[in-house]
Amino acid sequence: MKNRPESRTIEFMAVGSELLTPYFLETNSLYIAEKLQELGWQLSYKTVVSDRLEELKQAIKIARKRSWLILVCGGLGPTDDDRTRRATAEVLGRKLVFNRAILDGIRKRFESRGLRLPASNRRQAYVIEGAEVLENPNGTAPGLWLEDKNRVLVLLPGPPSEFKPMVENLVLPRLEKFGRVRVLRSVIRITGAGESMVEDLIKPVYKVLPPGLQLITLASPADIQIRLEMAIRCRRPEIDEKSFNRVKAKIIRLLGNLVYSSEGQPLESVVGEKLRAGGWTLACAESCSGGLLANRITNIPGSSDYFLEGIVTYSNRSKTRELGIPERLIKDKGAVSEQVARLMAERMRARSGADFALSTTGIAGPGGGSPDKPVGLVYVGLAFASGSAVTRNLFRGSREQVKFQTTQKALDMLRLKLMEIKKEGLPA
Repeated sequence: MKNRPESRTIEFMAVGSELLTPYFLETNSLYIAEKLQELGWQLSYKTVVSDRLEELKQAIKIARKRSWLILVCGGLGPTDDDRTRRATAEVLGRKLVFNRAILDGIRKRFESRGLRLPASNRRQAYVIEGAEVLENPNGTAPGLWLEDKNRVLVLLPGPPSEFKPMVENLVLPRLEKFGRVRVLRSVIRITGAGESMVEDLIKPVYKVLPPGLQLITLASPADIQIRLEMAIRCRRPEIDEKSFNRVKAKIIRLLGNLVYSSEGQPLESVVGEKLRAGGWTLACAESCSGGLLANRITNIPGSSDYFLEGIVTYSNRSKTRELGIPERLIKDKGAVSEQVARLMAERMRARSGADFALSTTGIAGPGGGSPDKPVGLVYVGLAFASGSAVTRNLFRGSREQVKFQTTQKALDMLRLKLMEIKKEGLPA
């Protein structure tokens, strides 16, 4: 087959009416997309289709018109609604042929468990005329590999425990014959700005994008990713590499300190590396974030090198008992206030002996807000050797989103402070 992956589209199709309901999550496409990337390829289409014969046939017809490689999973079981083999055979104009060896293998599988072969499993022994059978060591449904009119069509079982080993051991080695494509990839991560602001800042980049370089912006609350991807196809790959690196460097230069990672690391990892490099330690006192900040910090392997402790002082009484926040201050200013956030950070730093301490206090919602202090109002504090700082924030979104944005802001405050200390040679 002469077709090469970089010049043809690749499609994944998941078969199953249950996947079109809110009760079942389709995950096989994520796995196959990852494995294809290892070859330097990428999916162009992902389709989820019902078990109904005519709809399934229509989906296969559409896929054959636009894709050179079609990977289909699901609908190969023994029940009446498993119609992938029949639909594919009818679209290709091929017969379903009984395969005695497959039936014997299924029978032995049942007998090894002390069971008789159900009559319904006999349908799994029918294969599409001209197809290569892909053995399934973890289930009764074999896979099928078909090559038809310069196209490759692969049928695989749906259960991930069967699908994944077959992709790894049988499908990928066969796809390797079409050749790998070297792909340059990079993920630039940003916080402290919205998607529209980031887009305005990087507008000059779009004028100098070389052919083949794909730029994708993915936005979520308090975290934006710019993904760059470029397949190397020319005879002098260093030319593509220089173009790719030039665009990446320009984006980073335009965004400045908004960029916290140029290689896709999460913010807690970036902050951890800076703390370790400086030999500094950290502690945190949380209220509205409820321990999420400490959780993110300690999710990084080796965080015990720099993270000393964290406490959740959720109630006013806890703030007073654990951190010595005066009851009068809470009564006068409120637990959600600049003064309380500052004192929480300062007292936590003194209590722990850490070089830095972070604090959070706010209203995560959905209730509890007021005209003066609405839902989403959060104060984040940072204490260090020469003083302390507090930011007032008004976050939008669900309770979970407000909590995440709170921890993102806290980590970014610390990141920027560490950069300032390193640049100016100041003590922590």
